[in-house]
Amino acid sequence: MQEASFNGLFKAILWMFAIYYIFKFLARLFLPVIVKKVAQKAEEQFKQQHQNYQNQQNQQNQKTTSKSDKPRETKKVGDYIDYEEIQ
Repeated sequence: MQEASFNGLFKAILWMFAIYYIFKFLARLFLPVIVKKVAQKAEEQFKQQHQNYQNQQNQQNQKTTSKSDKPRETKKVGDYIDYEEIQ
């Protein structure tokens, strides 16, 4: 059975600090690039969704305008008769 020693504890703490600072350094280097890429991708998706929505609206407007372009025929049922009251 091994016993814990001061040297082993000291090495473990040193490794933890080293890994922490290496991770912190690499995060400062690469995190801005990663965030920029994510933001650009989100912007592209937003633009695509907006463009799809605009295309749908244009198609719906074209359908409604194509229906309203035809003049509606009014059916003539009969002549208009103006009645006067007799007292």
